[in-house]
Amino acid sequence: MEQKKIDRINALARKSKAEGLTEEEKKEQALLRQEYIAIVRRNLRGQLNNIDVVNPDGSIENLGEKFGKTEEN
Repeated sequence: MEQKKIDRINALARKSKAEGLTEEEKKEQALLRQEYIAIVRRNLRGQLNNIDVVNPDGSIENLGEKFGKTEEN
């Protein structure tokens, strides 16, 4: 996510605490938060798909292969 968008999320959060947001700003904040959360989930899923687990029997199992590599849009 662009730093400009992250800065806008933070600015809206500060304004919300200080004086409140207009309906338009609330909608903008909700959209930016949804976008941010989707990016965090996609990054986390990518990291988890690349984790290998060593089983007690010594075999190595890739979590992405075991549970399926899924991509969210």
